[in-house]
Amino acid sequence: MNNMEIAEYDETGWQQNRTKPEGEDEEMPEDNPQETIRECLEKFLTPDYIMEPGIFTQLKRYFQSGGSPEEVIMMLSENYKAVAQMANLLAEWLILAGVKVTDVQAMVENHLKDMILKTFDPKKADTIFTEEGETPDWLTEMIDHPTWRSLIYRLAEEYPDCLMLNFTIKLISDAGFQSEITSISTAAQQIEVFSRVLKTSIAKFLSNPEDIQGAIQECARMVCHGQHTYVYSQVLIQVLSQEQKGGFNMKRLAQEITKYALQNNQNVTPITMALNGSAAYPQACQALSSMLSRNTLNPADITVLYRNYSGPDPPPIDLIRNPQFLELLVDSLFKAGVKINPEHKPKYIYLLAYAASVVDTPAKKRPLAERVLNKDELKNTTQAVEKVHAICNVNKGSTELIAELQTLYNCIKYPVVGVGVIRWIENTVTEPSYFKLSTDSCPTHLAILDEVAAVHPTLHQQILSLLIRLFESKQDELEILVQLEMKKMLLDRMVNLLTRGCVVPVVKYIKQCWGKGDTDVSLIRYFVTEVLETITHPYSPEFVLLFLPMVENEEITGTMRGEGDNDPVSEFIVHCKAHYTTV
Repeated sequence: MNNMEIAEYDETGWQQNRTKPEGEDEEMPEDNPQETIRECLEKFLTPDYIMEPGIFTQLKRYFQSGGSPEEVIMMLSENYKAVAQMANLLAEWLILAGVKVTDVQAMVENHLKDMILKTFDPKKADTIFTEEGETPDWLTEMIDHPTWRSLIYRLAEEYPDCLMLNFTIKLISDAGFQSEITSISTAAQQIEVFSRVLKTSIAKFLSNPEDIQGAIQECARMVCHGQHTYVYSQVLIQVLSQEQKGGFNMKRLAQEITKYALQNNQNVTPITMALNGSAAYPQACQALSSMLSRNTLNPADITVLYRNYSGPDPPPIDLIRNPQFLELLVDSLFKAGVKINPEHKPKYIYLLAYAASVVDTPAKKRPLAERVLNKDELKNTTQAVEKVHAICNVNKGSTELIAELQTLYNCIKYPVVGVGVIRWIENTVTEPSYFKLSTDSCPTHLAILDEVAAVHPTLHQQILSLLIRLFESKQDELEILVQLEMKKMLLDRMVNLLTRGCVVPVVKYIKQCWGKGDTDVSLIRYFVTEVLETITHPYSPEFVLLFLPMVENEEITGTMRGEGDNDPVSEFIVHCKAHYTTV
Protein backbone atom coordinates (compact mmCIF):
# COMPACT_ATOMS: atom_id res chain seq x y z
CA MET A 1 0.00 0.00 0.00
CA ASN A 2 1.81 3.11 -1.26
CA ASN A 3 0.27 5.58 1.12
CA MET A 4 1.30 3.44 4.04
CA GLU A 5 4.98 3.65 3.22
CA ILE A 6 6.54 5.83 5.88
CA ALA A 7 10.11 7.02 5.62
CA GLU A 8 12.26 5.73 8.43
CA TYR A 9 15.23 7.74 9.51
CA ASP A 10 18.17 5.83 10.89
CA GLU A 11 20.62 7.74 13.01
CA THR A 12 23.46 5.96 11.31
CA GLY A 13 22.30 7.46 8.02
CA TRP A 14 23.15 10.89 9.37
CA GLN A 15 26.42 9.87 10.95
CA GLN A 16 28.27 9.52 7.71
CA ASN A 17 31.48 7.54 7.87
CA ARG A 18 34.13 10.19 7.32
CA THR A 19 37.07 7.79 7.57
CA LYS A 20 39.38 8.09 4.55
CA PRO A 21 40.25 4.97 2.59
CA GLU A 22 43.50 3.42 3.74
CA GLY A 23 46.52 5.01 2.13
CA GLU A 24 44.67 8.18 1.12
CA ASP A 25 46.37 11.37 2.27
CA GLU A 26 44.09 13.40 4.57
CA GLU A 27 45.93 16.54 3.54
CA MET A 28 45.17 15.90 -0.12
CA PRO A 29 44.70 19.26 -1.89
CA GLU A 30 41.51 20.20 -3.74
CA ASP A 31 41.25 19.43 -7.48
CA ASN A 32 40.72 23.11 -8.33
CA PRO A 33 42.57 25.24 -5.75
CA GLN A 34 41.51 28.61 -7.24
CA GLU A 35 37.82 27.63 -7.23
CA THR A 36 38.11 26.42 -3.64
CA ILE A 37 39.81 29.68 -2.54
CA ARG A 38 37.04 31.69 -4.24
CA GLU A 39 34.30 29.65 -2.48
CA CYS A 40 36.00 30.04 0.89
CA LEU A 41 36.52 33.82 0.44
CA GLU A 42 32.82 34.25 -0.37
CA LYS A 43 31.97 32.62 2.95
CA PHE A 44 34.61 34.61 4.87
CA LEU A 45 33.00 37.82 3.57
CA THR A 46 29.69 37.07 5.32
CA PRO A 47 29.09 38.85 8.67
CA ASP A 48 30.34 36.99 11.75
CA TYR A 49 31.47 33.96 9.77
CA ILE A 50 34.12 33.32 12.41
CA MET A 51 31.24 32.27 14.70
CA GLU A 52 29.94 29.62 12.27
CA PRO A 53 30.29 25.93 13.26
CA GLY A 54 31.98 25.11 9.92
CA ILE A 55 34.74 27.74 10.21
CA PHE A 56 37.55 25.24 10.89
CA THR A 57 36.56 23.02 7.97
CA GLN A 58 36.59 26.01 5.59
CA LEU A 59 39.92 27.34 6.95
CA LYS A 60 41.47 23.93 6.39
CA ARG A 61 40.24 23.82 2.79
CA TYR A 62 41.46 27.38 2.23
CA PHE A 63 45.01 26.74 3.49
CA GLN A 64 45.27 23.38 1.71
CA SER A 65 44.49 25.20 -1.55
CA GLY A 66 47.26 27.74 -0.93
CA GLY A 67 45.23 30.61 0.50
CA SER A 68 46.96 33.60 2.10
CA PRO A 69 46.80 33.72 5.95
CA GLU A 70 47.00 37.55 5.95
CA GLU A 71 44.01 37.84 3.62
CA VAL A 72 41.80 35.51 5.61
CA ILE A 73 42.70 37.21 8.91
CA MET A 74 41.81 40.59 7.43
CA MET A 75 38.48 39.34 5.97
CA LEU A 76 37.31 37.59 9.15
CA SER A 77 38.33 40.61 11.27
CA GLU A 78 36.63 43.19 9.04
CA ASN A 79 33.40 41.18 8.85
CA TYR A 80 33.25 40.43 12.54
CA LYS A 81 30.14 42.29 13.75
CA ALA A 82 29.90 40.59 17.19
CA VAL A 83 26.13 40.29 17.04
CA ALA A 84 26.01 37.45 19.58
CA GLN A 85 28.46 39.22 21.92
CA MET A 86 26.47 42.48 21.68
CA ALA A 87 23.29 40.56 22.57
CA ASN A 88 25.05 39.10 25.61
CA LEU A 89 26.30 42.56 26.62
CA LEU A 90 22.82 44.10 26.32
CA ALA A 91 21.40 41.22 28.35
CA GLU A 92 23.95 41.89 31.10
CA TRP A 93 23.05 45.60 31.09
CA LEU A 94 19.33 44.77 31.42
CA ILE A 95 20.08 42.52 34.40
CA LEU A 96 22.20 45.27 35.99
CA ALA A 97 19.27 47.65 35.41
CA GLY A 98 17.02 45.41 37.53
CA VAL A 99 15.24 43.20 34.98
CA LYS A 100 14.80 39.59 36.10
CA VAL A 101 17.24 37.09 34.60
CA THR A 102 14.36 34.84 33.51
CA ASP A 103 12.65 37.79 31.74
CA VAL A 104 15.83 38.70 29.91
CA GLN A 105 16.40 35.10 28.88
CA ALA A 106 12.81 34.81 27.60
CA MET A 107 13.22 38.10 25.70
CA VAL A 108 16.38 36.90 23.92
CA GLU A 109 15.02 33.43 23.22
CA ASN A 110 11.70 34.70 21.83
CA HIS A 111 13.45 37.19 19.53
CA LEU A 112 15.81 34.47 18.36
CA LYS A 113 12.86 32.14 17.73
CA ASP A 114 11.11 34.80 15.62
CA MET A 115 14.29 35.39 13.60
CA ILE A 116 14.75 31.66 12.96
CA LEU A 117 11.11 31.25 11.92
CA LYS A 118 11.50 34.12 9.44
CA THR A 119 14.81 33.06 7.91
CA PHE A 120 14.86 29.26 8.24
CA ASP A 121 16.11 27.51 5.09
CA PRO A 122 15.46 23.73 5.06
CA LYS A 123 18.08 23.12 2.36
CA LYS A 124 20.81 24.82 4.40
CA ALA A 125 19.62 22.95 7.48
CA ASP A 126 20.07 19.63 5.69
CA THR A 127 23.69 20.53 4.87
CA ILE A 128 24.55 20.73 8.57
CA PHE A 129 25.10 17.00 8.75
CA THR A 130 27.10 17.02 5.52
CA GLU A 131 29.54 19.51 7.03
CA GLU A 132 29.55 18.19 10.58
CA GLY A 133 29.65 14.49 9.68
CA GLU A 134 27.68 13.56 12.82
CA THR A 135 24.97 14.87 15.11
CA PRO A 136 26.21 18.31 16.24
CA ASP A 137 26.64 18.75 19.98
CA TRP A 138 24.66 21.99 19.91
CA LEU A 139 21.63 20.13 18.49
CA THR A 140 21.73 17.58 21.29
CA GLU A 141 21.90 20.44 23.81
CA MET A 142 19.03 22.29 22.08
CA ILE A 143 16.52 19.49 22.59
CA ASP A 144 17.09 19.60 26.34
CA HIS A 145 15.33 22.99 26.46
CA PRO A 146 11.51 23.33 26.12
CA THR A 147 11.85 26.65 24.22
CA TRP A 148 13.91 25.13 21.43
CA ARG A 149 11.86 21.95 21.30
CA SER A 150 8.73 24.03 20.69
CA LEU A 151 10.63 25.84 17.89
CA ILE A 152 11.52 22.49 16.28
CA TYR A 153 7.84 21.43 16.42
CA ARG A 154 6.73 24.61 14.66
CA LEU A 155 9.41 24.35 12.00
CA ALA A 156 8.69 20.64 11.42
CA GLU A 157 5.03 21.48 10.83
CA GLU A 158 5.98 24.16 8.31
CA TYR A 159 8.72 22.13 6.57
CA PRO A 160 7.61 18.47 6.76
CA ASP A 161 10.15 17.37 4.12
CA CYS A 162 13.23 18.75 5.90
CA LEU A 163 15.38 15.75 6.80
CA MET A 164 17.28 17.59 9.52
CA LEU A 165 14.01 18.52 11.30
CA ASN A 166 12.59 15.00 10.97
CA PHE A 167 15.77 13.60 12.42
CA THR A 168 15.60 16.10 15.29
CA ILE A 169 11.98 15.09 15.98
CA LYS A 170 13.20 11.50 16.27
CA LEU A 171 15.93 12.64 18.69
CA ILE A 172 13.30 14.43 20.78
CA SER A 173 11.10 11.33 20.79
CA ASP A 174 14.09 9.14 21.73
CA ALA A 175 14.81 11.50 24.61
CA GLY A 176 11.33 10.80 26.06
CA PHE A 177 9.52 14.02 25.12
CA GLN A 178 6.97 12.37 22.78
CA SER A 179 4.03 13.60 24.88
CA GLU A 180 4.92 17.16 23.75
CA ILE A 181 4.55 16.28 20.07
CA THR A 182 0.95 17.41 19.67
CA SER A 183 1.20 18.15 15.95
CA ILE A 184 -0.16 15.11 14.14
CA SER A 185 1.51 15.97 10.85
CA THR A 186 4.86 16.10 12.65
CA ALA A 187 4.36 12.76 14.41
CA ALA A 188 2.99 11.02 11.32
CA GLN A 189 6.19 11.59 9.36
CA GLN A 190 8.02 8.73 11.10
CA ILE A 191 6.61 5.44 12.29
CA GLU A 192 8.83 5.32 15.38
CA VAL A 193 7.77 8.77 16.53
CA PHE A 194 4.11 8.14 15.71
CA SER A 195 4.19 4.83 17.62
CA ARG A 196 5.49 6.54 20.75
CA VAL A 197 2.94 9.37 20.50
CA LEU A 198 0.13 6.84 19.94
CA LYS A 199 1.30 4.84 22.96
CA THR A 200 1.23 7.99 25.11
CA SER A 201 -2.26 8.86 23.84
CA ILE A 202 -3.64 5.36 24.54
CA ALA A 203 -2.07 5.39 28.02
CA LYS A 204 -3.80 8.71 28.70
CA PHE A 205 -7.14 7.20 27.62
CA LEU A 206 -6.67 4.22 29.95
CA SER A 207 -5.47 6.19 32.97
CA ASN A 208 -7.71 9.26 32.80
CA PRO A 209 -11.33 8.16 33.48
CA GLU A 210 -12.31 11.67 34.65
CA ASP A 211 -11.80 13.14 31.17
CA ILE A 212 -12.31 10.06 29.03
CA GLN A 213 -14.10 11.98 26.26
CA GLY A 214 -11.25 14.46 25.99
CA ALA A 215 -8.71 11.63 25.81
CA ILE A 216 -10.79 9.84 23.15
CA GLN A 217 -11.08 13.00 21.04
CA GLU A 218 -7.34 13.66 21.22
CA CYS A 219 -6.47 10.08 20.27
CA ALA A 220 -9.09 9.89 17.49
CA ARG A 221 -7.94 13.18 15.95
CA MET A 222 -4.38 11.86 15.75
CA VAL A 223 -5.34 8.43 14.39
CA CYS A 224 -7.62 9.93 11.71
CA HIS A 225 -4.87 12.23 10.40
CA GLY A 226 -4.34 10.06 7.31
CA GLN A 227 -5.16 6.68 5.88
CA HIS A 228 -1.78 5.22 6.85
CA THR A 229 -2.07 6.41 10.47
CA TYR A 230 -5.66 5.11 10.67
CA VAL A 231 -4.89 1.62 9.36
CA TYR A 232 -1.72 1.26 11.44
CA SER A 233 -3.44 2.42 14.65
CA GLN A 234 -6.62 0.39 14.21
CA VAL A 235 -4.68 -2.80 13.47
CA LEU A 236 -2.61 -2.22 16.61
CA ILE A 237 -5.71 -1.50 18.74
CA GLN A 238 -7.49 -4.52 17.22
CA VAL A 239 -4.63 -6.77 18.39
CA LEU A 240 -4.71 -5.22 21.86
CA SER A 241 -8.51 -5.69 22.06
CA GLN A 242 -7.96 -9.47 22.00
CA GLU A 243 -6.20 -9.29 25.37
CA GLN A 244 -8.23 -10.58 28.32
CA LYS A 245 -7.10 -7.75 30.59
CA GLY A 246 -8.36 -4.41 29.30
CA GLY A 247 -9.38 -5.75 25.90
CA PHE A 248 -12.87 -4.24 26.12
CA ASN A 249 -11.39 -0.79 26.76
CA MET A 250 -9.40 -1.08 23.55
CA LYS A 251 -12.47 -2.23 21.63
CA ARG A 252 -14.32 0.82 22.94
CA LEU A 253 -11.45 3.06 21.79
CA ALA A 254 -11.46 1.48 18.32
CA GLN A 255 -15.21 2.09 18.02
CA GLU A 256 -14.90 5.70 19.18
CA ILE A 257 -12.16 6.31 16.61
CA THR A 258 -14.37 4.84 13.87
CA LYS A 259 -17.24 7.07 15.02
CA TYR A 260 -14.98 10.15 14.91
CA ALA A 261 -13.85 9.25 11.38
CA LEU A 262 -17.46 8.92 10.20
CA GLN A 263 -18.41 12.26 11.76
CA ASN A 264 -15.61 13.81 9.70
CA ASN A 265 -16.92 12.24 6.48
CA GLN A 266 -14.09 9.72 6.17
CA ASN A 267 -15.22 6.47 4.60
CA VAL A 268 -13.55 3.86 6.77
CA THR A 269 -16.13 1.09 6.26
CA PRO A 270 -13.81 -1.11 4.10
CA ILE A 271 -11.09 -0.92 6.79
CA THR A 272 -13.61 -1.69 9.56
CA MET A 273 -14.95 -4.69 7.68
CA ALA A 274 -11.44 -5.96 6.92
CA LEU A 275 -10.55 -5.90 10.62
CA ASN A 276 -13.69 -7.51 12.07
CA GLY A 277 -13.23 -10.92 10.43
CA SER A 278 -16.32 -10.63 8.26
CA ALA A 279 -14.58 -11.91 5.12
CA ALA A 280 -15.47 -15.48 6.14
CA TYR A 281 -19.17 -14.53 5.87
CA PRO A 282 -19.46 -12.87 2.46
CA GLN A 283 -23.27 -12.48 2.43
CA ALA A 284 -23.47 -10.78 5.82
CA CYS A 285 -20.34 -8.76 5.03
CA GLN A 286 -21.73 -7.41 1.77
CA ALA A 287 -25.12 -6.55 3.29
CA LEU A 288 -23.57 -4.72 6.25
CA SER A 289 -20.96 -2.92 4.10
CA SER A 290 -23.70 -1.67 1.78
CA MET A 291 -25.68 -0.09 4.65
CA LEU A 292 -22.66 1.32 6.49
CA SER A 293 -21.16 2.95 3.39
CA ARG A 294 -24.51 4.65 2.63
CA ASN A 295 -25.22 5.28 6.34
CA THR A 296 -28.80 4.10 5.87
CA LEU A 297 -30.74 0.85 6.40
CA ASN A 298 -32.68 -0.93 3.68
CA PRO A 299 -35.08 -3.91 3.90
CA ALA A 300 -33.16 -6.07 1.40
CA ASP A 301 -29.87 -6.00 3.35
CA ILE A 302 -31.70 -6.28 6.69
CA THR A 303 -33.38 -9.43 5.37
CA VAL A 304 -30.00 -10.94 4.41
CA LEU A 305 -28.62 -10.24 7.91
CA TYR A 306 -31.78 -11.58 9.56
CA ARG A 307 -31.56 -14.80 7.53
CA ASN A 308 -27.90 -15.22 8.54
CA TYR A 309 -28.43 -14.53 12.24
CA SER A 310 -31.60 -16.56 12.65
CA GLY A 311 -29.97 -19.61 11.03
CA PRO A 312 -28.33 -22.57 12.82
CA ASP A 313 -24.73 -21.27 12.41
CA PRO A 314 -24.87 -17.45 12.59
CA PRO A 315 -21.86 -15.20 11.89
CA PRO A 316 -19.94 -13.77 14.89
CA ILE A 317 -22.00 -11.30 16.90
CA ASP A 318 -19.22 -8.67 16.71
CA LEU A 319 -20.14 -8.18 13.08
CA ILE A 320 -23.47 -6.50 13.96
CA ARG A 321 -22.16 -4.95 17.16
CA ASN A 322 -20.93 -2.13 14.99
CA PRO A 323 -21.73 1.24 16.65
CA GLN A 324 -22.79 2.83 13.36
CA PHE A 325 -25.15 -0.06 12.55
CA LEU A 326 -26.63 -0.05 16.07
CA GLU A 327 -27.19 3.72 15.89
CA LEU A 328 -29.09 3.25 12.63
CA LEU A 329 -31.24 0.48 14.16
CA VAL A 330 -32.03 2.53 17.29
CA ASP A 331 -32.96 5.56 15.17
CA SER A 332 -35.24 3.53 12.90
CA LEU A 333 -37.09 1.89 15.84
CA PHE A 334 -37.27 4.65 18.43
CA LYS A 335 -37.64 7.91 16.52
CA ALA A 336 -41.27 9.02 16.48
CA GLY A 337 -42.78 9.01 13.02
CA VAL A 338 -40.18 6.77 11.30
CA LYS A 339 -42.02 4.33 9.06
CA ILE A 340 -40.79 0.76 8.63
CA ASN A 341 -42.53 -1.75 6.37
CA PRO A 342 -44.64 -3.91 8.79
CA GLU A 343 -43.43 -7.03 6.98
CA HIS A 344 -39.77 -6.26 7.80
CA LYS A 345 -40.18 -4.60 11.22
CA PRO A 346 -39.71 -7.86 13.22
CA LYS A 347 -36.35 -8.34 11.45
CA TYR A 348 -35.11 -4.89 12.59
CA ILE A 349 -36.24 -5.65 16.14
CA TYR A 350 -34.68 -9.14 16.12
CA LEU A 351 -31.28 -7.87 14.92
CA LEU A 352 -31.16 -5.11 17.56
CA ALA A 353 -32.21 -7.52 20.34
CA TYR A 354 -29.76 -10.16 19.12
CA ALA A 355 -26.83 -7.69 19.11
CA ALA A 356 -27.79 -6.46 22.59
CA SER A 357 -28.54 -9.72 24.42
CA VAL A 358 -26.80 -12.76 22.90
CA VAL A 359 -23.52 -13.92 24.43
CA ASP A 360 -21.24 -15.35 21.74
CA THR A 361 -18.24 -17.28 23.08
CA PRO A 362 -16.03 -18.20 20.12
CA ALA A 363 -14.40 -21.62 19.74
CA LYS A 364 -10.83 -22.03 20.97
CA LYS A 365 -8.20 -24.53 19.90
CA ARG A 366 -6.27 -24.31 23.16
CA PRO A 367 -7.82 -25.36 25.41
CA LEU A 368 -10.20 -27.16 23.08
CA ALA A 369 -13.65 -25.56 23.33
CA GLU A 370 -16.59 -25.29 20.95
CA ARG A 371 -18.40 -22.06 20.15
CA VAL A 372 -21.17 -21.31 22.65
CA LEU A 373 -24.21 -19.13 21.87
CA ASN A 374 -26.26 -18.07 24.90
CA LYS A 375 -29.67 -16.82 23.73
CA ASP A 376 -31.45 -16.91 27.10
CA GLU A 377 -32.23 -13.19 27.05
CA LEU A 378 -33.07 -12.91 23.35
CA LYS A 379 -36.81 -13.62 23.54
CA ASN A 380 -37.51 -11.27 26.46
CA THR A 381 -35.33 -8.50 24.96
CA THR A 382 -37.11 -8.84 21.60
CA GLN A 383 -40.52 -8.52 23.31
CA ALA A 384 -39.39 -5.47 25.33
CA VAL A 385 -38.05 -3.68 22.23
CA GLU A 386 -41.27 -4.52 20.38
CA LYS A 387 -43.52 -3.12 23.14
CA VAL A 388 -41.57 0.11 23.60
CA HIS A 389 -41.25 0.62 19.83
CA ALA A 390 -45.05 0.50 19.60
CA ILE A 391 -45.25 3.30 22.21
CA CYS A 392 -42.44 5.47 20.87
CA ASN A 393 -43.44 5.24 17.23
CA VAL A 394 -46.67 7.17 17.85
CA ASN A 395 -46.72 10.81 18.91
CA LYS A 396 -48.44 10.66 22.30
CA GLY A 397 -49.04 13.52 24.68
CA SER A 398 -48.13 13.44 28.38
CA THR A 399 -51.65 12.40 29.41
CA GLU A 400 -51.74 9.46 26.98
CA LEU A 401 -48.29 8.34 28.10
CA ILE A 402 -49.36 7.94 31.73
CA ALA A 403 -51.36 4.85 30.73
CA GLU A 404 -48.18 3.36 29.22
CA LEU A 405 -45.86 4.11 32.16
CA GLN A 406 -46.09 0.66 33.72
CA THR A 407 -45.15 -1.01 30.42
CA LEU A 408 -42.28 1.43 29.88
CA TYR A 409 -40.91 0.99 33.40
CA ASN A 410 -41.02 -2.82 33.07
CA CYS A 411 -39.15 -2.73 29.75
CA ILE A 412 -36.61 -0.01 30.62
CA LYS A 413 -34.61 -2.51 32.71
CA TYR A 414 -33.17 -3.81 29.41
CA PRO A 415 -30.18 -1.58 28.52
CA VAL A 416 -30.98 -1.49 24.79
CA VAL A 417 -34.48 -0.23 25.61
CA GLY A 418 -32.95 2.42 27.89
CA VAL A 419 -30.81 3.65 24.98
CA GLY A 420 -33.87 3.69 22.69
CA VAL A 421 -35.99 5.56 25.23
CA ILE A 422 -33.32 8.27 25.59
CA ARG A 423 -33.24 8.65 21.80
CA TRP A 424 -37.05 8.89 21.67
CA ILE A 425 -37.22 11.45 24.51
CA GLU A 426 -34.39 13.49 22.97
CA ASN A 427 -36.24 13.77 19.65
CA THR A 428 -39.47 14.67 21.44
CA VAL A 429 -38.35 17.28 23.98
CA THR A 430 -35.96 19.10 21.62
CA GLU A 431 -38.90 20.07 19.41
CA PRO A 432 -39.12 23.90 19.56
CA SER A 433 -42.74 23.88 20.71
CA TYR A 434 -42.45 21.11 23.33
CA PHE A 435 -42.11 23.26 26.46
CA LYS A 436 -44.49 25.86 25.07
CA LEU A 437 -47.26 23.24 24.90
CA SER A 438 -46.33 21.45 28.13
CA THR A 439 -48.30 22.46 31.23
CA ASP A 440 -46.91 19.89 33.71
CA SER A 441 -44.44 20.92 36.41
CA CYS A 442 -42.39 17.91 35.28
CA PRO A 443 -43.25 16.64 31.78
CA THR A 444 -43.88 12.89 31.63
CA HIS A 445 -41.04 12.34 29.17
CA LEU A 446 -38.48 13.75 31.62
CA ALA A 447 -39.96 11.74 34.48
CA ILE A 448 -39.32 8.63 32.38
CA LEU A 449 -35.74 9.83 31.96
CA ASP A 450 -35.40 9.73 35.77
CA GLU A 451 -36.29 6.04 35.69
CA VAL A 452 -33.65 5.32 33.03
CA ALA A 453 -31.09 7.09 35.25
CA ALA A 454 -32.15 4.92 38.20
CA VAL A 455 -31.53 1.58 36.47
CA HIS A 456 -28.69 2.32 34.02
CA PRO A 457 -25.60 4.06 35.48
CA THR A 458 -23.77 3.59 32.16
CA LEU A 459 -26.31 5.89 30.46
CA HIS A 460 -25.84 8.77 32.93
CA GLN A 461 -23.53 10.72 30.60
CA GLN A 462 -26.06 10.56 27.74
CA ILE A 463 -28.84 11.76 30.05
CA LEU A 464 -26.71 14.59 31.44
CA SER A 465 -25.77 15.69 27.90
CA LEU A 466 -29.48 15.90 27.00
CA LEU A 467 -30.32 17.85 30.18
CA ILE A 468 -27.45 20.28 29.51
CA ARG A 469 -28.64 20.76 25.93
CA LEU A 470 -32.15 21.60 27.20
CA PHE A 471 -30.83 23.84 29.99
CA GLU A 472 -28.80 25.89 27.50
CA SER A 473 -31.51 25.97 24.80
CA LYS A 474 -33.14 29.26 23.86
CA GLN A 475 -36.80 29.35 24.90
CA ASP A 476 -37.55 32.89 23.81
CA GLU A 477 -41.23 32.15 23.22
CA LEU A 478 -41.71 31.49 26.95
CA GLU A 479 -42.09 34.27 29.51
CA ILE A 480 -39.05 34.95 31.72
CA LEU A 481 -40.63 33.45 34.85
CA VAL A 482 -41.75 30.37 32.92
CA GLN A 483 -38.21 29.97 31.57
CA LEU A 484 -36.84 30.10 35.15
CA GLU A 485 -39.34 27.47 36.30
CA MET A 486 -38.42 25.25 33.37
CA LYS A 487 -34.73 25.54 34.23
CA LYS A 488 -35.43 24.75 37.88
CA MET A 489 -37.26 21.62 36.73
CA LEU A 490 -34.20 20.63 34.67
CA LEU A 491 -31.97 21.28 37.71
CA ASP A 492 -34.23 18.89 39.67
CA ARG A 493 -33.51 16.25 37.01
CA MET A 494 -29.78 16.93 37.41
CA VAL A 495 -30.04 16.59 41.20
CA ASN A 496 -31.83 13.28 40.68
CA LEU A 497 -28.98 12.21 38.41
CA LEU A 498 -26.56 13.26 41.16
CA THR A 499 -28.38 11.07 43.71
CA ARG A 500 -28.01 8.13 41.32
CA GLY A 501 -24.21 8.41 41.34
CA CYS A 502 -23.44 10.95 38.60
CA VAL A 503 -22.04 13.42 41.14
CA VAL A 504 -18.84 15.00 39.83
CA PRO A 505 -20.01 15.61 36.21
CA VAL A 506 -23.22 17.34 37.42
CA VAL A 507 -21.50 19.55 40.01
CA LYS A 508 -18.67 20.34 37.58
CA TYR A 509 -21.18 21.56 34.98
CA ILE A 510 -23.04 23.82 37.45
CA LYS A 511 -19.73 25.24 38.67
CA GLN A 512 -18.83 26.03 35.04
CA CYS A 513 -22.17 27.84 34.64
CA TRP A 514 -21.40 29.88 37.75
CA GLY A 515 -17.87 30.62 36.55
CA LYS A 516 -19.04 31.87 33.15
CA GLY A 517 -21.50 34.26 34.78
CA ASP A 518 -24.19 33.66 32.14
CA THR A 519 -26.61 31.78 34.45
CA ASP A 520 -29.03 33.55 36.78
CA VAL A 521 -27.58 33.32 40.31
CA SER A 522 -31.00 32.31 41.65
CA LEU A 523 -30.70 29.07 39.64
CA ILE A 524 -27.25 28.37 41.12
CA ARG A 525 -28.73 29.06 44.57
CA TYR A 526 -31.62 26.70 43.85
CA PHE A 527 -29.23 23.92 42.83
CA VAL A 528 -27.03 24.41 45.92
CA THR A 529 -30.11 24.34 48.18
CA GLU A 530 -31.44 21.14 46.62
CA VAL A 531 -28.08 19.41 46.83
CA LEU A 532 -27.51 20.41 50.48
CA GLU A 533 -30.92 18.97 51.38
CA THR A 534 -30.05 15.72 49.59
CA ILE A 535 -26.48 14.92 50.62
CA THR A 536 -24.73 13.95 53.83
CA HIS A 537 -21.11 13.24 54.77
CA PRO A 538 -18.66 11.67 54.18
CA TYR A 539 -17.82 13.54 50.97
CA SER A 540 -15.10 12.83 48.44
CA PRO A 541 -12.29 15.43 48.23
CA GLU A 542 -13.15 16.04 44.57
CA PHE A 543 -16.77 16.82 45.41
CA VAL A 544 -15.74 19.23 48.18
CA LEU A 545 -13.26 20.94 45.86
CA LEU A 546 -16.03 21.60 43.33
CA PHE A 547 -19.00 22.30 45.60
CA LEU A 548 -17.54 24.18 48.60
CA PRO A 549 -16.62 27.38 46.66
CA MET A 550 -20.26 27.75 45.56
CA VAL A 551 -21.55 27.14 49.11
CA GLU A 552 -19.09 29.69 50.55
CA ASN A 553 -20.00 32.36 48.00
CA GLU A 554 -21.93 35.16 49.72
CA GLU A 555 -23.95 36.05 46.63
CA ILE A 556 -25.22 32.46 46.29
CA THR A 557 -25.82 31.40 49.91
CA GLY A 558 -25.83 34.69 51.87
CA THR A 559 -29.63 34.68 52.27
CA MET A 560 -29.64 30.97 53.21
CA ARG A 561 -27.53 31.34 56.34
CA GLY A 562 -28.88 31.75 59.88
CA GLU A 563 -27.34 33.44 62.90
CA GLY A 564 -25.78 30.27 64.30
CA ASP A 565 -24.19 27.26 62.65
CA ASN A 566 -27.38 25.18 62.49
CA ASP A 567 -28.38 25.93 58.90
CA PRO A 568 -27.34 23.47 56.13
CA VAL A 569 -24.91 25.97 54.58
CA SER A 570 -22.98 26.61 57.77
CA GLU A 571 -22.99 22.93 58.74
CA PHE A 572 -21.53 21.96 55.36
CA ILE A 573 -18.81 24.64 55.52
CA VAL A 574 -17.85 23.80 59.12
CA HIS A 575 -17.68 20.07 58.35
CA CYS A 576 -15.51 20.61 55.25
CA LYS A 577 -13.13 22.98 57.03
CA ALA A 578 -12.72 20.47 59.84
CA HIS A 579 -12.16 17.38 57.69
CA TYR A 580 -10.63 18.60 54.42
CA THR A 581 -7.46 20.54 55.17
CA THR A 582 -6.36 20.52 51.50
CA VAL A 583 -9.33 22.62 50.42
